[in-house]
Order: sequence, then C-alpha cells, then structure tokens
Amino acid sequence: MANRSFLWDLAKKYFTAGIIGLTVSDRYVSVTAVRGSSMYPTLNPHRKYSDGFVIDDYVLVEKLCLEKYKFSRGDVVVFRSPGNFKEKHIKRITALSGDWVDLSFSSDAVRIPEGHCWVEGDNVSCSMDSRLIGPIPLGLICGRITHVVWPPQRIGRISRGPRNGIEWSEQGAF
Repeated sequence: MANRSFLWDLAKKYFTAGIIGLTVSDRYVSVTAVRGSSMYPTLNPHRKYSDGFVIDDYVLVEKLCLEKYKFSRGDVVVFRSPGNFKEKHIKRITALSGDWVDLSFSSDAVRIPEGHCWVEGDNVSCSMDSRLIGPIPLGLICGRITHVVWPPQRIGRISRGPRNGIEWSEQGAF
C-alpha cells in the first residue's frame, strides 16, 4: 500500500508540474529552435561547422506582447505562415499599420493596412518574407524573440535596433 501511495503522490506532482509548465509556455514564455539562414547574422551565424555538424540557435519567445499587440519596428517575431498555419517563421518587423513601404522590385509603394505589419529577414537574399507574401496580420504573431538561450557562446539579448545599420524612419520601413 505504501508503494501505491508513493506512486500516486509522485504522479500528482509530475501532473501539476506539467500543467504549470504548459500554462507558462502557452501564455508567457517559450523556447523555440531557429531553422534556416533568413535571419543571418542575427540568428544562426555559425550554422554549419567544418565537420558538417549543424548547431541551431534556440531563442526565448516572450508572449506578453500579444495581449495588446504592442510591437515596434525592429522587433524580431515568430509568426504562423498565412499560407500554411502549421509553419512558423521568424522575421523582423520593418513597418507597422499605416506605414508606407517602398517595394525594391518595383517603383510602387504599399501602405500597411490596419492590424497588419511588414516583416523581412535580416538576410534579404534568402528570406521568404513580406516582399513575397505581403503584410502579415498581427493575429498570426506567436510572440517576440528577446534572447538567444543556446548555444552557450551565443547567450544574450536580441537587438531590436536597425538591421545592417539602416535607421528606422517614423513613416515607413526605410
């Protein structure tokens, strides 16, 4: 009988810890792996090593920003793909609702609609971002990336500043 009581107490403790962990992960903060090189050099700068071993950055995703959709230009965010809800992408917000964005591939400009943002990868040459899929609804954003937590030599805060030294303007992306 003592064994069954011990196992029941242990199961209750693990179940409680699991529920608390799930709640924290769902509402406040989680950790996710960064795949690909679209955010190079901010994320995954040492993706491939000489021996072929791949190390991805793991990042802290803060979710409190989702309560009122408080985002700023320069924030690095995780969002669900508009075309495939199962896919998640990581990009930097370069423009917010009401901003105008000059399209580099044409002479047109796009105004970002209410409730949307414009996202781009730091590695523009290999990033599938708003230049291809258009403005992203804020409702698809899963959280804001604040820190790299793995590998140990890369632990630190993610810069919210301008990418590649380009200053953010008040009325548009660049």
